[in-house]
Amino acid sequence: MTMKSLTILTGINRASEPSSGSLILANDLYRTMPDAQTIYLGRRPVDQEWKAAFGQLIPISTAKRPLGPGFDTYVDELTREVGALIEQIRPDAIHAQNVGFALSLAFSRTAGTIPMISIAHGPEVMAAERNATEHAAMLEVAAASAAIVTPTSVLADHIDRLTGRRFTDRITVIPWGIRLADAQARDQPSTGTGALSLVHAGRLDDNKSTITAIEALALTDQPHTLTVIGNGPLRRHLEQRAVELGLRDRVHFERYLPRAELWSRLPSFDAFVFTTKGLEAFGLVLIEAQAHGLPVVYSALPRMKEILGTAGTAYTPGDPYSLAATLDEMGRDVHLRKSLAKASLMNARRYEITTTGRELYELTLRVIS
Repeated sequence: MTMKSLTILTGINRASEPSSGSLILANDLYRTMPDAQTIYLGRRPVDQEWKAAFGQLIPISTAKRPLGPGFDTYVDELTREVGALIEQIRPDAIHAQNVGFALSLAFSRTAGTIPMISIAHGPEVMAAERNATEHAAMLEVAAASAAIVTPTSVLADHIDRLTGRRFTDRITVIPWGIRLADAQARDQPSTGTGALSLVHAGRLDDNKSTITAIEALALTDQPHTLTVIGNGPLRRHLEQRAVELGLRDRVHFERYLPRAELWSRLPSFDAFVFTTKGLEAFGLVLIEAQAHGLPVVYSALPRMKEILGTAGTAYTPGDPYSLAATLDEMGRDVHLRKSLAKASLMNARRYEITTTGRELYELTLRVIS
């Protein structure tokens, strides 16, 4: 395929800093497209390293307002601002991050003849499943999109169902990736038996179900320790629950860590614990853990094995008894842990961000043509 330079307009309607998987992915992804100039719409504050990833970063000025009585007015104001920018920039293509949130709605209403690809991240799909307004927004954005990109077939199936299977032929699966060259595995995995040093990283909300890991530790035969890294609405509740269960010395909480700092810490742990109990768009942190040689203990969500291959060991989602038994088995079986660590490194190689960037770039060219 002949490559040509093109201008892509995209953005995420949040502070322009690496505070979530979606934002980190966007920052990595558009660095991999040297033949494209990416213009990014975000909100203040703007992280300077973040700004360097794009050809231009334009802060959104329309005051952000969540769902409620003023939501339609907010979207109208945002649409006027985005429309004026599109008229000025005249991009070759628009990448609407999230299929149905306010900024993607504004893109869909102002794109006109400019081809638009919407990119699903997961939270908007969960919102569309529980809220009629969000569902209507997803339908509108999907209808305006020449293509809809999702990282897994599971998310593709959810979107296909929510949109009444009207846009099946527009849905394309492109797996996410990470900058593998920046990941460093420990020289030798832990070879001892007994208690494990475990890590869990992510947003502390109900769907991530961190409580499952904490309650599991109270049920294990071995005194495993758990480091919980991240922020979220359930942080205080989780801390209190750990104290109630007598785990004050075995469960440690740390703030959200920038990726470079998190990655420097990962090799010091024995295994990563993934506890999400509902829909998970991709679970990029799982690949980050694997790229550092960590075995992954994960909740057996649909198609999660598709992402992890044989490089993890599963337990029943939301069941602390099942997780406790799985952790104890891993603590006792050194050979299992070593084989999972090796398989993790091999599986992570499938998820290089440059591959994600190339596939999205080529899809963009096809949509334009």
